[in-house]
Amino acid sequence: MAEKVLITPKSFKNYKLKAHKLLHEHGYEIIENNYGRTMTEEEIIAAAQDNVVGIIIGVDPLPSHVLEQCKSLRAISKYGVGMDNIDLKRAEELGILVQNAVGTNSISVAEHAIALMFASARHIPAVASGVKAYGWERTIGFELTNKNAGVIGGGQIGKEVAKRAVGLGMKVTIYDPYFKDQAFLDTYNVKREESLEEVLRQSDILSLHLPATEDTKGLINAQTLSWMKPTAVLINTSRGELVDEAALYDALAHNKIAAAAQDVYSSEPPQQGDPLVALPNFILTPHIGAYTHEAVERMAIVSTENLLSMLSQKDDSQ
Repeated sequence: MAEKVLITPKSFKNYKLKAHKLLHEHGYEIIENNYGRTMTEEEIIAAAQDNVVGIIIGVDPLPSHVLEQCKSLRAISKYGVGMDNIDLKRAEELGILVQNAVGTNSISVAEHAIALMFASARHIPAVASGVKAYGWERTIGFELTNKNAGVIGGGQIGKEVAKRAVGLGMKVTIYDPYFKDQAFLDTYNVKREESLEEVLRQSDILSLHLPATEDTKGLINAQTLSWMKPTAVLINTSRGELVDEAALYDALAHNKIAAAAQDVYSSEPPQQGDPLVALPNFILTPHIGAYTHEAVERMAIVSTENLLSMLSQKDDSQ
């Protein structure tokens, strides 16, 4: 029986020709996600029962009990960077190799974070909608130049955001307890702050670039929001779990901060009637940070190459 590869990301199909060719050349059959949405745990288990040795995974869930039922699985290739949807510890215990596509979407996500900063500062969604309704109401905004930008998380995306913010004339501070790249700070005139509270207190724009872990979930909550300026803007292009949405609703509704813009949410799409989504000073985009032609193509090719490399390693070790 031919060995198979399951591919779950919805956008993979847009650039699948080269990736599929690589897989076919190595003798693998391909199972695609034909649901038009993120696959459920049960759907992944069902698809992976039939001699699936590799998975190219998007944001679809791979907790321990799913991995345990994928009996033939030898390698998981992340289509993107964040791997918090994969139980990495259990994968290691089961001898399943895991790798992400480092650097493939950093520029696209960083540019989207900057776009959300401009959209919030100049109220672009609201005023554009007003004009489409044949109104001409103007809303005063603010410049990003000379504003303090706090970047929470100094990985590849955080660095790309910092570089672009410096280019806009912003004063940038990174908070990341594990950040050690002094050369980056010196080259781009970026500061590093060891106190999260201090970064939140001084930031006019706060941009989140962290994975969702036990330490980071709910990082932005009633307490941390209380440290922020009433004129501050929160940007989140990382994971919805980083933000306590009830606390954010309270902060926005009562003008404790000025605005927030996110590309991620606890429920994607949000539930009908969600009060936070309805607020005029809250912007939500449908998880499109990495959804550019360039990033999708890079992720498709790199995640495929990574999977083939891992499967080759497993074959050589057997």
